[in-house]
Amino acid sequence: MLRILIINWQDIKNPQGGGAEVHLHEIFKRIVAMGNSVDLLCCRVEGMASEETADGINIFRRGSRNLFNFHVPKLYKKEFAKNNYDIIVDDINKIPFYTPLYVKEPVLAISHHFFGTSIFNEASFIAGLYVLLGEKLVDSIYFKTPFAVVSQSTGDEFATRGFDISNFDIIHNAINHNEYSMELVEKYSSPTIAFFGRLKKYKSPDHLLRAFAIVQEKIPNARLEIIGKGDFDSTLEKLSKSLNLKNVTFHGFVSVEKKSELLSKSHIVVNTSQKEGWGITNIEANASGTPVLSANVPGLRDSVNVGISGELYEYGNIDELARKLIELLLDQKRLRELSLGAISWAESFSWDESAGRMLDKIKSTIANHK
Repeated sequence: MLRILIINWQDIKNPQGGGAEVHLHEIFKRIVAMGNSVDLLCCRVEGMASEETADGINIFRRGSRNLFNFHVPKLYKKEFAKNNYDIIVDDINKIPFYTPLYVKEPVLAISHHFFGTSIFNEASFIAGLYVLLGEKLVDSIYFKTPFAVVSQSTGDEFATRGFDISNFDIIHNAINHNEYSMELVEKYSSPTIAFFGRLKKYKSPDHLLRAFAIVQEKIPNARLEIIGKGDFDSTLEKLSKSLNLKNVTFHGFVSVEKKSELLSKSHIVVNTSQKEGWGITNIEANASGTPVLSANVPGLRDSVNVGISGELYEYGNIDELARKLIELLLDQKRLRELSLGAISWAESFSWDESAGRMLDKIKSTIANHK
């Protein structure tokens, strides 16, 4: 049995959690089921217990969210260093914890992507600069640290920063197949486009609204379903009204059942994000039997099997996005081919396989530690 300590900003139950937390939880709950012990140190959440167990993972909530990275070294030395862990898993997300500077155990880092200058779409100049500096320090502090990354694009990004890629393994995000239809179902009678994800500025859902205005000129009965919520939603609703768009529905958060219906019965799911570590929402759409039209950016391009599960367009090119949407919506044969290909592509992503690869990476990191 291995004793593993994970350090991440948030746990799976944190209301601000996202794809990084899903990736972490789905993989490590399976590693627990394989007979290992997993503790997770994360930030405190108001109204939630300071300690609890979820799917076998022991969660320790400590320190405020905004200053959590400053709490981690003290918490490790005071509370966790004495526990004789076999390895520390450092999940790097925005501001790193710089664990190679102070932990005594082997360190395995997980990275989804660097934010780079895209952080300025979400944060003030000062806060964005702070994140950029934090990411820059990764280059020196984690230079010899083994990494698990979620996509080839993320690995390539580390390579351009001078890292030795032989220390890296790609361990993809995946899906729980039983939560999705994994089959082609009858689509809505009207040509329907869906957007699924947090409504954040850097995810650029406003690009889709502008493209949809062009689509409606050619396909007046087209529908747009916006699934998700975020701090950009009021801006999007105002933009929709200013563009005089018809047949646009902002659903906010929806139940699992409603999400399944919307994804499976829509004709196309669009992903407009500026940058991601991976495109888990692309795979979720594919598992629902729906192809994706995704921005050709790092992370997202890795999750699209072009011509099989969907297509790519140039990020920010509203005219190209609109043109490809129109072409696909008017070509039922092509849509069906992509829908069938989408299911086959989604079937290749399994959390069980990803957990097995992560455990192998953990064991090799321990074995090679000097």
